[in-house]
Amino acid sequence: MSLKARIQEAMKTAMKERQTERLGVIRLMMAAIKQREVDERIELDDAAVIAVIDKMLKQRKDSIEQYEAAQRQDLADKEKAEVAVLLDFMPQRLSDAEVIAAIDVVIAAHGKTPAAMGKIMADLKGQLAGRADMGEVSKLVKARMA
Repeated sequence: MSLKARIQEAMKTAMKERQTERLGVIRLMMAAIKQREVDERIELDDAAVIAVIDKMLKQRKDSIEQYEAAQRQDLADKEKAEVAVLLDFMPQRLSDAEVIAAIDVVIAAHGKTPAAMGKIMADLKGQLAGRADMGEVSKLVKARMA
């Protein structure tokens, strides 16, 4: 079953069980997915759906930081609840050791030249999208290449 189909099934279940908060987040997810499909005139595969959900997660995490800085814990808690629902549809996160192993393999394939950094990150993004924080991956790649 594709990720998009799983999200649709979760939406039906949330409707039947009257889980209004969960249903709201799932509807936002579906709207973002459909918007991207309409904009790009394509049917999204699982990797693209994960990218949409990952973008939504980043937005929520940024909002949480801003709400906590403004001492609006009620709004931060709402965002944290949305993050929990979004994480239900993300693949299992990789451990640090698994990420470093993937980085080492890709660096060995491309070499340790600064010019290879773009190719290394492109390969890693394809392999690790949704399973690791790409900002952290970039820092690890720079540290491994130094």
